[in-house]
Order: sequence, then structure tokens, then C-alpha cells
Amino acid sequence: MISKPPSSLIIPSLPEDVIIDILARLSRFEYPKLSLVSKHFRSLVVSPEIYARRSLLASTQHCLYVAVYDIYSCSFNHWYILCRKANDSHCLVRAPSTIPFTCYPESSVAVGSRIYVFGGIDHKNMTTNALSMDSRSHTVEPLPSIPVPLVCKFACFIDGKIYVIGYSPYPEKVMLVFDTETQKWEHVMTTPEMNKALTRSYAYVVMADKICIMDCYGSYVYDPKESKWETDYMPNSTYWENACVVDDVLYYRDRFVNTLRAYDPIQKSWGVVEGLKELLAAPISSRWSHTVNYGGNLALLFRRPSGIWCAEISLERRQGGQIWGKVEWCDLVLTGNFGTGKCLAVMV
Repeated sequence: MISKPPSSLIIPSLPEDVIIDILARLSRFEYPKLSLVSKHFRSLVVSPEIYARRSLLASTQHCLYVAVYDIYSCSFNHWYILCRKANDSHCLVRAPSTIPFTCYPESSVAVGSRIYVFGGIDHKNMTTNALSMDSRSHTVEPLPSIPVPLVCKFACFIDGKIYVIGYSPYPEKVMLVFDTETQKWEHVMTTPEMNKALTRSYAYVVMADKICIMDCYGSYVYDPKESKWETDYMPNSTYWENACVVDDVLYYRDRFVNTLRAYDPIQKSWGVVEGLKELLAAPISSRWSHTVNYGGNLALLFRRPSGIWCAEISLERRQGGQIWGKVEWCDLVLTGNFGTGKCLAVMV
């Protein structure tokens, strides 16, 4: 009688808590492959237990979600996830169908492992819809309705609360606050002057836990702790759309001269990030580009004729205050006629 060879599948024979401990130490990039091993693994890699263990082991990672649209229709944005291939190159992969598309990706904000989405238009009317998406299990949960119908243009998270700015109705804008702990909505009081500034505003970022707003006439700051609006003039800052903030420095790609610019709010001065000439030397085929804080580095997404490209850039402030960038990698991440609406880095 021929005896069976011993099984080489060691992990399935281990206690489940040991399996979870092993899988929690792996990169989140490996989880899509692991989910193909078996139904058991598929359930483990989305379980609350594995992410709780990842948190205890300090092995959480930033994961980039990108709202992608077809440049010929421009009507809907579907969520894609930045993944790493076996050869260490990167690509954008369509998120599971459980995550709904969005017409207004500006209405989304990342808080930990969740993406919150507010407002929008249902058929032809503004809505009071609000929901949150868990990027670990890719499940969606409804939230308490927004107090007023809203098309959100900006959302940010500061000290346990989400600040939402949007049209209600067009062209008037309002600012509302959602407390993620109590799940309650609040209104933010504004002066007539600030209402006018909000209505004209087109660019927003958060620096030093303050909301910075740019309109055609100047820049403004809202301090949530003081519930106070202030005027803040940023020199030579007429068009910093799609910007991000890393270590309280604002960054955006200046499409007119094709450079990555940086604004230091302490020095109140603009500069150019050095070391990126090779990256930015090749022509970029459309006006748009997006920057996002990607775990302390900067991710730059832009379009060339072949499709969407992404570069991860580490930043270093050198003697004299000059900021230098180093390209960690740059890949064609999605082939075709696509553009991006918004990029969010979640913790998983």
C-alpha cells in the first residue's frame, strides 16, 4: 500500500489566531492574492480581527483610492485601488462593485480606514445622502442625512469632525460639520463676507488643523478651535488647485511651468521642489494633475497619451530651507482614456 505524502499546507493546520498573526504581518498588497487561496483566506483578509492585529503590530499601511472617469463621458467616477504587481510595478485596479460610483468625488474624505461621502444629485435634485465605506471589507453603511440638500465641493477631517463645504442651492455655499463619534450634524456660522468668499472659492486644503480656502480675490482661513474666520494672503498663489499638505507644507503641480511648487506657511513664501526635472521633463498631455499625502510621501497622478501615471515622491528639507524631492517609483498605472477626480489615502 502506497502511503500518502505529508501535506505541504502547513498554515491551514495551525490555530486560527496564529494564522491571523502571520497574515497580519504581510503587506496589504498581498491580500488580493491570498483571497484566491480559499474561501477561508478570503474571509480572513477582510475580517475585523486581522486589521485589529495589524494595528497592534504597527503594520498598518496607507492604501491609495482614486476616483477614475472616462475622459469622453466625464459623467461618473468609479473607485480604483493602487496595487503592486509581482514585478514591483504598480497599477490601478477597479474596486469591488459593493463600493458605489460617485458623480462628485470632491464630496469624499478619508478617515482612518473609512471613506465618507456626502451629498450629490439624484436624477435632477440635490440630495441629503451621506454614507461611509469600509476600505477593509468594502462594505457601505448609511449615515444620518445631511440637514440640507447639498452638492459637496470639499470635505476634510479635523479633530474628530468632518467639515463639509458645498452648494445649497447653487451658487450659495454652506459649511456643515459631522461629528464622527456622536454621528450628529452641526452648522458653522459665517459672516456675509465669508459667505461671499465661500461662494467664490475653488481650492481648499487643511494646514495645521485649519481650513485654507482660495478664491479669485484672495485666501481665507477657518480655525475650528476658535470658530474664527480670517483673511490670509498667500503671495503668488492664484491657482493652487488639486493641492495636498505634507508636514504642514502645501504642494501642487504648477501646470503653466510644469514644476512641483511648495508653500511654507511659516515663512509665507513659495518655492520649487528640486530634484524632479527628469520626472517632469516628459510632456503631460492634459492640464489636470492631483497630489495626495501618501504616508508622509507625496503621490502625484497625471495623464500622458498612454493613460494615467503615478509617481511616489519622498521629500527632504535641506539646509537653507530648500525642499528636494526623490522619485521612489513612477509607473503607468492605468492604460486608456481616463482621468482622475480625487485621490484618498486610507489606513489599512
